[in-house]
Amino acid sequence: MTDSALPSRDLIEGASRAPARAMLRAAGLDDAAMAKPIVAIVNSWSTVTPCNMHLRALADHAREGIIAAGGTPVDFNTIVVTDGISMGTPGMRASLMSRECIADSAELAVRGHMLDAVLFLVGCDKTIPAAAMAAARLDLPSVILYGGSIMPGRLGDKALTIQDVFEAVGAHGAGTLDDAGLLAVEKAACPGAGACGGQFTANTMALAMSFLGLSPMGLNDIPAVHPGKAAAAAEAGRVLMDAVRAGRNARSLITPASLRNAIVAGTATAGSTNLVLHLLAIAREAGIGDDDFTLDMFDAISRTTPVIADLKPGGRFMAPDMTAAGGTPLLGKRLMEAGLITDTPTVTGESLFAAFSRAAETPGQEVILSAAAPLKPRGGYGVLYGNIAPEGCVVKLAGHARLQHEGPAKVYDGEEAAFAAVDAGEIEAGDVVVIRWEGPVGGPGMREMLGVTAAIQGRGLGDSVALVTDGRFSGATYGFMVGHIAPEAARGGPIGRLQTGDRIVIDVDARTISTDADLAARTPSTAIRPEPTGAFAKYARLVGSASQGAVTSGV
Repeated sequence: MTDSALPSRDLIEGASRAPARAMLRAAGLDDAAMAKPIVAIVNSWSTVTPCNMHLRALADHAREGIIAAGGTPVDFNTIVVTDGISMGTPGMRASLMSRECIADSAELAVRGHMLDAVLFLVGCDKTIPAAAMAAARLDLPSVILYGGSIMPGRLGDKALTIQDVFEAVGAHGAGTLDDAGLLAVEKAACPGAGACGGQFTANTMALAMSFLGLSPMGLNDIPAVHPGKAAAAAEAGRVLMDAVRAGRNARSLITPASLRNAIVAGTATAGSTNLVLHLLAIAREAGIGDDDFTLDMFDAISRTTPVIADLKPGGRFMAPDMTAAGGTPLLGKRLMEAGLITDTPTVTGESLFAAFSRAAETPGQEVILSAAAPLKPRGGYGVLYGNIAPEGCVVKLAGHARLQHEGPAKVYDGEEAAFAAVDAGEIEAGDVVVIRWEGPVGGPGMREMLGVTAAIQGRGLGDSVALVTDGRFSGATYGFMVGHIAPEAARGGPIGRLQTGDRIVIDVDARTISTDADLAARTPSTAIRPEPTGAFAKYARLVGSASQGAVTSGV
């Protein structure tokens, strides 16, 4: 990008822009600083969560990297809503909504000040796709740096994640874990800074950013408390300035091919089903429509992509273990060698395959396998249709081998009612737990059902019960879980006409979810909570279907 093409030139050059320059001088920018590209650091730092609490310090190092490479950094902060804290409460409705708010605020700050490039510092899950959505809208040189995974907690000789705490709640409710045992798990699970340590949503999306080319290869792998994270932030700043000089804008990286690669990576690691929502949203923000990127691609890719990373929630290891084994480069090399991905550009100017070719494997590692000897022959996602989900839904296949389930429905309006039923021992082997009025509009906000799914696991029912919802799932969820039912109950979807006792058949091979109940003859269920107000009401009016990524921008 030539100096004359920098957006900031229209903001600060010429006699008429003297007032703007006067204010920038008051903020500490001199003539030399204003002559350089002016670069936004959009930070999601907050002290409310370990996922993001260290990002303020990382910004200092990113700033140094930008300055050293010839740029002038300016800082903005945006919000975070932390799923692990708000899970199972009304506050969880704000989680998916925050994705739109973060993307909107980043777009407004950068456009409003006519800045030349953006470095996003992200942590808890929604901040990562929100950064990519904003980058797609802005179409400027953009780098996304993930703050990194938390390290494992320890209780005796067992490594813990937040997943273990949720499942301990289920065990406590079942009477197999006492108060002292629950408190011990609670105190040990989260040892410090960093996002949740399994292949949950944050680590799944951080991996996707590397495969999209928006994150420099290997930088997202570095755990939050690792001494190398500061240098990674500085390197991210230098990479961004190189992208400014080369004119490598975000939409040149977010393409149908790179999005497909990101699906393969998520599938091969049995990652979070939130990847489906978020990649669809990123694609729509980049102007990529149904002809080039669809919900059905997740099913097709999962059928031809094996799971080759043994990661929690369904496997044995955590994100820092994958990093120690060889990290994203090694995973990418395995997928490249198997012919499962294609070569695409990255923000560094190097191609994806060139970065993967330098992968180094730690001798004896057991985390990243190969396509020839996979953990599972089929990937972690399925997309189903039927008279319960005419617009589609997403089934999570991590942590189990079942592809079919048939059983009677136990229907609940809202997560709280379902959790109470599980906690009271009302759910039996073979049941299909149905939770509705939790979709993008009906929630509003499409809460994650981790409290319910973890309680099911904690009661030892994970291998015998299925769950169906128009809400979504945490990346820490595993078991036979079907989410994102569309249309949702609040939009008249047939899930709103199901009744307890209806026979539900889920068949992943046939790609169907159906019931023989006469749904058309029934009156749909009605709203279970008061009309939303404020930001919640605005979101409910604007948000689209989960089958299109639940975006609000109208694309």
